[in-house]
Amino acid sequence: MNSDILLNQIDSACRRLNIAQTTFGRQAVNDGKFVTRLQQGGRVTLKTVERVHRFIAEREGSSEIALRAALQNPFGNPGAPEQGFRFYDNRQKYLMFVNTSSEKQIIADRAIKELAGTSPLPPALRLFDGGAGDGTALARLLRGAHRHYPWLPFYVVAKEISMENVRLALEKMPDRLQEHPATVLVMTNLRYCEAPWLAPDTAEAASAMVWREVALEGTTAGDFEEQLGALTPFLSQHWQARVSVRTGKPVYRTPVVLVIHRKDNRFPLDAVLPQRGAARADFDFVLLSQPYRARAPLDFKSRRVVAPLVRSLRAGGKLMGVHSHGQDPGMEILRAVWPGENPFDTGRTALMQAVRADLGGTSRDFHFHKLSDANAVFRYDIHTLPDEIDGQNDIGSSTLWATWNAATYVGQIDDARLSRAMTDTKYLDVTRDALRRHKGLWFNDEVYLISRKYHLGS
Repeated sequence: MNSDILLNQIDSACRRLNIAQTTFGRQAVNDGKFVTRLQQGGRVTLKTVERVHRFIAEREGSSEIALRAALQNPFGNPGAPEQGFRFYDNRQKYLMFVNTSSEKQIIADRAIKELAGTSPLPPALRLFDGGAGDGTALARLLRGAHRHYPWLPFYVVAKEISMENVRLALEKMPDRLQEHPATVLVMTNLRYCEAPWLAPDTAEAASAMVWREVALEGTTAGDFEEQLGALTPFLSQHWQARVSVRTGKPVYRTPVVLVIHRKDNRFPLDAVLPQRGAARADFDFVLLSQPYRARAPLDFKSRRVVAPLVRSLRAGGKLMGVHSHGQDPGMEILRAVWPGENPFDTGRTALMQAVRADLGGTSRDFHFHKLSDANAVFRYDIHTLPDEIDGQNDIGSSTLWATWNAATYVGQIDDARLSRAMTDTKYLDVTRDALRRHKGLWFNDEVYLISRKYHLGS
């Protein structure tokens, strides 16, 4: 994973500096085959990593205009989008974070608890996962849903724009389809204002939409795994993203809806399967797990993400949103390197007030739950070995990397600032110190809940 992170940084630097990877290796570490060796699984020392980061910082420092643009425009520069920081596009950081922290598991467990309080209506329990990522939380949520509702058909819509995330999510679904045969799984890259209805909001996009239904043969997880794996060429062809010239954010090239179910359950699922142009959006439960950047404007979070999903709830349905809260040891690391850093300036109360305003007169049909900090704020941890952080042993480089990666990922630090900070060992020193003082590292998230009332207007 360390090599993957470094390769991603080198690739971005080569594009910004407009140089070949062989040139980069020769000029940075006097080895023209350096990048090739990394791609083939070669290891790298912290000293070499520091040389690479120092080279990037020095070279980009010679172009003050480009560097200043990257620092001042963390949401992406439409004229040169590769210089902007796009939080959910940073694959290596994301995967390392998911696999070295307990966040997704804790979010899924809280979602299961909230889901258990709903009362589904025929013909199915209807779930929406906004920003499904690699499917870690979704798979755990579906296991919990099966425990509570083992005999109900499931209709599950998972929104995700990244093709690689969709592929990883599908890898986690064979056992879900085996254990719960009456499942309709829909993967889509549509926007939040489109995904609940499985319909693009423009005629041009609707006519270009790719809609594919896959009826899986067999009855075992092995059968389903093979067939879902065979969808990779389809995903590669259609599940592609581009950077919006207007906003600098990733958007789909082609709108896609992929409907998956078991062929041997086609008959009982007939009333559950969505039809193109006529999909229902009355969800029993909506999970929004980190669906936007903390630094995104409040209006964007509310109007473009949360409000459309609130409208998709049926009577009695509930939306559970989760975003970073801060005020944790992770922020201590960031502020030791960047004093005054504060990416979490929008709390749950301000967000729900904005959503209420966006809903206008229909807001009276919803209940905006007022949760105390004790009920809303929760902690999740970075996985570490106890004997590594007890003060008796040196902390391994992999643990330092994972911790630093988590802190900068959660804090959404752009690559330009990262490159400059990693030209010396201060970032490792402050990370090591935080691990020692807190005997590990954790972060805080907060939950917000919005539900549609059973009696509208009451």
